Amino acid sequence: MSEKWSVNFQIFRYKEGEDAHFDSFTLEVDPDEYVLDAVERVWAFHDRSLCYRHACHHSTCGACGMRVNHVEKLTCITSIRSVTTNGGTVTVEPLRNFPVISDLAVDMGSFYTKMDTVHAPSVVPVTRAEVETPASHWDEEDEGFIRLADCIECGLCISACPVSITSPDYLGPAVMAGAHLHGLDGAEGTTILDVLDSEDGLWRCHSAFECTAVCPSFVDPGRRIMALRGQVIGKKVKKIFGRS
Repeated sequence: MSEKWSVNFQIFRYKEGEDAHFDSFTLEVDPDEYVLDAVERVWAFHDRSLCYRHACHHSTCGACGMRVNHVEKLTCITSIRSVTTNGGTVTVEPLRNFPVISDLAVDMGSFYTKMDTVHAPSVVPVTRAEVETPASHWDEEDEGFIRLADCIECGLCISACPVSITSPDYLGPAVMAGAHLHGLDGAEGTTILDVLDSEDGLWRCHSAFECTAVCPSFVDPGRRIMALRGQVIGKKVKKIFGRS
C-alpha cells in the first residue's frame, strides 16, 4: 500500500471584480504525486471554478508553471514530497510579472510577442543545440538533423527575474536566450541587435541568475545573456574600426 500524507494546499484565488485571496484544501495524497495532481484533484472534487493552465503533464509544454511555496516550478514534475512534509502546507500561486486572468492562470501574450521580436526559433539544427551529450560526441550523421529548442516558453524565468518586477517593458531572460539561440548574424541579425542593445534589453539585466536557477530545461538564460553582451560589444568594437 502506498504511503499517504495529509497536506494542506493554500491556493491563490482571483476572479475579475473580486479581491484576491487564498482558499485552503486539505487532501490525502501520495507524497510522490505531483503538485499538479493535487491542483487537478481540487478542481475535480472540491471547486470546479478553479482556473489553471496545463497540458502535457511531462515537462514539455511549459503550461503548468506556477509558484510553489514562493518558488517558480513546473507543477507537473514537482513532487509533493519535494516541497512539504506529512501534515505540512503547500502554497500555490500564479507566476509573477504576468497579468492574472483567473486564479492560477496568467496572460502570457506579451511574452510570446517579445519572443517573436527576436525570432526565437522553435527548432534548431542539432549541432547548435546545447544538449547533455557534448557536440564532440555527436555522430557525423547527426549533422543536419533538427531538434526542439530547449526553451519551452514556460515563463518561470520571467516570474523569478527581479528586473521584470519593476520594468514591465524589459525583454526578459527567455527572450534574450532565444535571441542568443537564433544568433546575431544573417538578414535578421541587425534588427535583433537593435532590440537587444536598448534600455530594456541586455543592459537592464542585473546578472542575478535567478532565471537560470528556476529554468526546468537547462537553457541557462543568465549565461546566454552574458554571452550576448560579449557579442554585442564585439560588433560595436568592429564597427568602430571599420570592420563588419
